[in-house]
Amino acid sequence: MLRTLLAHPLTRGLNIDAPQTAVLRWRIIRDKPFLRQIYQEWYASIASSLSALGVVDGPILELGSGGDFSREHIPSLISTDILQIPNIDLILDGQSLPFPAVSLNGIVMINVLHHLHQSRKFFTEATRCVRPYGVIAMVEPWITSWSRLVYTRFHHERIEPGVKDWEFSPNGPLSGANSALPWIIFKRDRVQFELEYPEWQIHEISPMMPFRYLFSGGVSMRSFMPGGTYRFWRWIEGILDPWIDKLAMFSLIVLSRIG
Repeated sequence: MLRTLLAHPLTRGLNIDAPQTAVLRWRIIRDKPFLRQIYQEWYASIASSLSALGVVDGPILELGSGGDFSREHIPSLISTDILQIPNIDLILDGQSLPFPAVSLNGIVMINVLHHLHQSRKFFTEATRCVRPYGVIAMVEPWITSWSRLVYTRFHHERIEPGVKDWEFSPNGPLSGANSALPWIIFKRDRVQFELEYPEWQIHEISPMMPFRYLFSGGVSMRSFMPGGTYRFWRWIEGILDPWIDKLAMFSLIVLSRIG
């Protein structure tokens, strides 16, 4: 009932897997000042990670590009989505990439990995397509005691950190998900990931953002804070940084392809 009362009026009752819903949600991101600044910060962090590892030019593939924010930070990007929506270069499934071997300098994504119901297929494809010293950089949901409380009460996607495998039923391109999947792969099962994919080094895992996304209302709820308060809340989160492992709702995850 609470989610219904707080739902954004433009997305209430829409089919989450419909292309028009995806287009509408990216419009909401651009139109909500607080939320827009979150996405700008996320893309800036990804671009900074690419630069720090020497990946400054294309071809760099983005999965789930709908909002087209990324071109402001990575101009040479190949934009893609699994849905047929405007302003993208290709329609594709991240678990089956139509690129030759070692043809990409990197792959970037925001809130995509936890929708890939067979994530091992993605990592196998990324290993084939990304050149040595290339990068995978992503921002994904992260599991802490705080985020688990929030996600289970206010988010439509399922969150199952206790499942044994990395796969789940493919209900739909966006409705099918396990928000705990990035944490499972890179935290709980990190050793297993490193054994299965020795071509990749986990370069960075940076948990972040305990409150700001919640205050923004995300793409499906009304905003709880005006855009002008964004810097203030970023400062508050900076003070809480010593406890970020218990409070984070997201994480920047960066992988480097071994030469």
